[in-house]
Amino acid sequence: MDRSAQIIRTSWVGIVTNVLLAAFKAAVGLLANSVAIVMDAVNNLSDALSSIITIVGTKLSLRPADRKHPFGHGRIEYFSAIIIAVIVLSAGVTSLIESVKKLFNPTVPSYTTATLVVIIVAIVAKLLLGRYVKHKGEQLKSDALVASGSDALFDAIITLATLVSAGVMLLWQVSLDGILGAIISLVIIKAGVEMLASPINQLLGTSIPKELTNEIKKEVMAFDEVQGVYDLILHNYGPSVIIGSLHVSVRDTLTAYDIHGLGRRIATEMFARHGIIMTVGFYSVATGDNRRAELQAAVMQVVANHKDIIQAHAFYYSEQDRMLSVDIVPDDKVDEEALVAQVAAEIQPLVPDMQVSIVVDHNYSE
Repeated sequence: MDRSAQIIRTSWVGIVTNVLLAAFKAAVGLLANSVAIVMDAVNNLSDALSSIITIVGTKLSLRPADRKHPFGHGRIEYFSAIIIAVIVLSAGVTSLIESVKKLFNPTVPSYTTATLVVIIVAIVAKLLLGRYVKHKGEQLKSDALVASGSDALFDAIITLATLVSAGVMLLWQVSLDGILGAIISLVIIKAGVEMLASPINQLLGTSIPKELTNEIKKEVMAFDEVQGVYDLILHNYGPSVIIGSLHVSVRDTLTAYDIHGLGRRIATEMFARHGIIMTVGFYSVATGDNRRAELQAAVMQVVANHKDIIQAHAFYYSEQDRMLSVDIVPDDKVDEEALVAQVAAEIQPLVPDMQVSIVVDHNYSE
């Protein structure tokens, strides 16, 4: 079963569980002649909304690419997660308002056997559902499922807190309803903000995880012709579509045919291993006993003397164009303009009659 099918199946589990729980509450409410329990049953039907949103978002994200959306519709999943996170956040704010009201106007709870049975069943069902859906969401890397599972867990925690505060009130005449409700509401609000952060960061463009960066570089470096891997950039167009680019340095003795074949092999492996549609660029490394190789060694030594430079690559020297250039990756805290001027000034004596160009690159991984 593919990822999308698993997400949809998990969401259906959420819908069915909430419908069955609503039916159980409605039956108990009607038998006990309790309007409150019947209304709670209606509320359970609305809890299925997050699962419905997840299913709709997943199905829409499977729509094929078209002229207006050449990378597909995978990012719709992020919007689904945002909607569910907003629902959780709204529930937290509403709960906080009601809890604050109870701090100033505490009420004495009254529970019947029927309501206690309903509450206990609801807590157990929501805890099991929440853990299951959230676990599947983490497993499938679905922000929408994680948010939906968290929503169910928070429902169970709120209900449990209400039950605990009621017990304390009945036994010791101490009202904790407002205090516990306010604390839990703040936790839910915090979780809602964190849920929003993940899909929003994906839409804005988040940095590449360090583990994935290291893994990709290690795999590309395994090719015999590759001398170094640089400028790795990845863009997510949904969990299953990643567009990327990187540069590799190769010896200047390779032919265009050799480079073409190497690029094809790297791109094929990146797609097979990670599902990344990778564009591969090339930098040449000077070899042999010549002026270009001597300058390359001298320039790299100048750069190595700067502790603020994390990496240097893409050395290029052209007598015809009368220019020398090199790319550097500086530390984030350094004054880039001053560093570029200093490095250029140190390299200039090596080629006094040529233009020296220092290109600043940035690290796009964590």
